[in-house]
Amino acid sequence: MGVYALLVVGATSALTDAASACTSWPACGGRWYAIDSLSLAVVWGHRTAAAVTGVLVLAAAALAWRRGASRRVRAAVTVALLAYPVQVAVGALTATSGASAALSGAHLALGVVIFAGLVAALAWTLEAQTGHLPSSEWDGESRADDGGERDGPESGPLATAYAYVRLTKPRLMWLLCLVAAAGMALAAGESLRAETVALTLGGGVLAIGASGTFNHVLEREKDRKMARTNDRPLATDRIPKRNAVAFGLALAAASLAAFASVNALTAALGLTAIVFYSVVYTLVLKPNTRQSTVIGGAAGALPALIGWAAVTGDVGVAGIALAAVIFLWTPAHFYNLALAYKDDYERGGFPLMPVVRGEATTRKHIVYYLGATLVSATALAALADLGVLFAATSAALGAVFLYAAVRLHRERDRPAAMRAFHASNAYLGCLLVAVVVDAMVV
Repeated sequence: MGVYALLVVGATSALTDAASACTSWPACGGRWYAIDSLSLAVVWGHRTAAAVTGVLVLAAAALAWRRGASRRVRAAVTVALLAYPVQVAVGALTATSGASAALSGAHLALGVVIFAGLVAALAWTLEAQTGHLPSSEWDGESRADDGGERDGPESGPLATAYAYVRLTKPRLMWLLCLVAAAGMALAAGESLRAETVALTLGGGVLAIGASGTFNHVLEREKDRKMARTNDRPLATDRIPKRNAVAFGLALAAASLAAFASVNALTAALGLTAIVFYSVVYTLVLKPNTRQSTVIGGAAGALPALIGWAAVTGDVGVAGIALAAVIFLWTPAHFYNLALAYKDDYERGGFPLMPVVRGEATTRKHIVYYLGATLVSATALAALADLGVLFAATSAALGAVFLYAAVRLHRERDRPAAMRAFHASNAYLGCLLVAVVVDAMVV
């Protein structure tokens, strides 16, 4: 995480501006720690952190070799160690000769190599230490861990209304709307119009509701087999299938009308999101491949493009970078839930990663995708000119997420899986808020 903090902070526009206050290396104009401005404080903080982190990378490599770690672990940390002084040298050259695109790109790429080596070494070490130990992520009562969806009135008009609300999967709405809001903020900065926000987020809520409803309709038979879902409105016949289909179509039509009033591309992307989640993910991917979680991440990534397109009428590079963050985050997030409900998914006939490849492999892939998510957040910071708030949020909440993932390897039970699941939500939610603030506040 020390390497990652250097990586993401170095990619922000704020640090790039601060670096111009010191165009020599290692000292600034021959003076050490002469801090008479905020820019110099940033520069010296960065250089000091780089030195401390370098010592930690050296210690990690020494321990890997001394303790007889596996060949691939030793190779990964050795690559990180050998790349570190090269990256420092490129950073020094960047400081003294000016931050050209080529030097900045090389500096960032070397940082990614170092970070990737350490993430791989961590994942493989955890696998070697815990992969052969028994797991119990799915044991015990599961219903209380599912966010309270089963609470609500039991009968009467309010019960019927609540059943229709449940069809829309309302707990997904806040995060996906925040994704779209971040896309709009990146595209518009301070010039975001209230009408665009209202129509885009309103259309997004309706699109999520339509997709959730169609998902309930298409998975009703499987839902009956799973303790987590066997009281859903269609699984219990509380709402007739015909009514649910009509409800979903009405939501989809209203969503597309709202999107179309913004622009045609937004409407096209909204329709793509509904069809992808309802048909491609639910009918094709989820019942047939363990990669459904990975490929299905595109459904969660589309709101980023919808938000960008709502403002600009096209799809920009920074919008694609935001979508990539969501796409890579999805497996790191959902695999925790798949572990916690492995027995349920197995009864339902879903070949998810824990069911097909086992718990140890799933936990390892959580670390892989968490590392990939953090790297993609760094790319977003560089492409969207985000500031220190975004960098600090990604580093701090990324550390919390990583800590939860490591605890999951150590404890291998449902509480640990759910902690990692909630940590992933906290990471992305706070990151998206930081995107909005950094993009809109000067």
